[in-house]
Amino acid sequence: MADAKLQKNNNNSNVVSAFAGGSANAASVEPVVSDSHWVSIATRDNTSLRPLSGMACALKRAFDFVAASIALVLLFPVMVIISIAVKLDSTGPALFCQPRNGRNREIIKVYKFRTMVQAPPDSEFVQASKNDPRVTRIGAFLRRTSLDELPQLFNVIQGSMSLVGPRPHPLKLDDDFRHVIPALHSRYCVKPGITGWAQINGFRGETRQLKDMLGRIEHDRQYIRQWSLWMDIKILVLTVFRGWTHENAY
Repeated sequence: MADAKLQKNNNNSNVVSAFAGGSANAASVEPVVSDSHWVSIATRDNTSLRPLSGMACALKRAFDFVAASIALVLLFPVMVIISIAVKLDSTGPALFCQPRNGRNREIIKVYKFRTMVQAPPDSEFVQASKNDPRVTRIGAFLRRTSLDELPQLFNVIQGSMSLVGPRPHPLKLDDDFRHVIPALHSRYCVKPGITGWAQINGFRGETRQLKDMLGRIEHDRQYIRQWSLWMDIKILVLTVFRGWTHENAY
């Protein structure tokens, strides 16, 4: 019993140490909460958030459908060119479909342009890293510019995703962090998005350290608490100017 208690204390100490280490991402954005609250997310905070409902939910859905439909019409020629380039660059389909967590942790199929060499169907998920040998030549460009995310406009029209919201994680990534970040699943009380508050504030790409995921979760929770249609428009505009490319987009 004493050994188990000691192990738990050591785990919490590791969480605190991981946060205290700092990172380029964390330093590049203004903290949304105090340091002590960041640590509490990893150790005990499991506060539930209120999902959008009623008129707010209907307004967000209407905006998503109209804006995504217009974007698809305008970007369709670009998507055709990307599809051809992906097919010519490597063997495999142009589109990649991956199961991820959606609203209320419902499993959804998220569409992307394929950016890696085709893996066996039963291969284990491994998060993409810098200079990842699995990334193709065209894939490197698509990931760097986030153009690989364009097929998710179909997800938005289908209703499984929103234009703006917490980014949907691969299932294994959530499993890796759910025991040390109790608040992680609270971000799924709304639909996931193509872009989000966390992404435009630098918390995107590979989660190499615990603090990277902590920053993402807290920004997602802040977005849910403070949502407005104007906030969605602001995030979309900021995505166009600074959200498509980032040092962590690889």
